Amino acid sequence: MEATRVRGLVLDYGGVLTDLGDDHAAVEPPLVAAARRFRGKGVRPAILSNADGLWRPPSAWAPVFDVVVTSGEVGVAKPDRRVYLLVAELLRLPTNECVFVDDLAVNVRGAVAAGMVGVHHRSVDATLGELDVLLG
Repeated sequence: MEATRVRGLVLDYGGVLTDLGDDHAAVEPPLVAAARRFRGKGVRPAILSNADGLWRPPSAWAPVFDVVVTSGEVGVAKPDRRVYLLVAELLRLPTNECVFVDDLAVNVRGAVAAGMVGVHHRSVDATLGELDVLLG
């Protein structure tokens, strides 16, 4: 049986993309840098946030992320299954080809229930290690 290739990286904003880890002098947050690196390898990065519809990521991140979904804009929030299906659809990928990273376990469980691979973000180093295994 052939393993499914993970081609989508869906990251939560608050608590994940905002986590600087131990490098508080970093030019950009470590998980943004990782998304940029994986994008160069053909992975499609996205942000999925429960922020209101007025929120947008910093403009410097625009070239990194293919899709930005905020619950305030789409009317459905994590951990509702529909929001994970929506972000996968916007990435033009099946959910089983997406990995979702969030610092809240309930949101990770929601993504897994929708068919995504889930990573519970506890530290920058641990998350980067898991993503390296999943995305190569």
